[in-house]
Amino acid sequence: MSVVPVVRIQAGDFDVAAEIALISAGRADVGAVVTFSGLCRDEAGTLAALELEHYPGMAEAEITRIAQEALARWPLAGITAIHRFGKIRPGENIVLVVTASRHRQAAFDAANFLMDYLKSRAPFWKKEHLVDGSEGSWVDAKDSDDAAAARWAKS
Repeated sequence: MSVVPVVRIQAGDFDVAAEIALISAGRADVGAVVTFSGLCRDEAGTLAALELEHYPGMAEAEITRIAQEALARWPLAGITAIHRFGKIRPGENIVLVVTASRHRQAAFDAANFLMDYLKSRAPFWKKEHLVDGSEGSWVDAKDSDDAAAARWAKS
């Protein structure tokens, strides 16, 4: 059975438990489901919101491409990637990655691979809105995020 990745870019929140249920419902062959949910931090009380922008169509296509690469690398029964856009306040969900496989290691590796890509190369732009009412800077990818993604490069 061919696995089709589920990729959604949305303004609204997502339900982690519902997404786990969707990827594993009726699947007696699934032995592991790994999830990662990323939340907005308050950056030591200075951040009121993080505004995420994306290029519609391009973001979905790029995330689908990397999800398909994960499917080619690991024996997955399912993969879901959800990324929010708009103003997201501290404590709110930003991103969800769910992978399902017969065995845990493939699910863990695929989830790490996809999350490393999302942190370093997904076409999203993040702008800080500070609690003092001012706008902060645009947030760049961290060197540590780039290094984490580089470990997956095929030689």
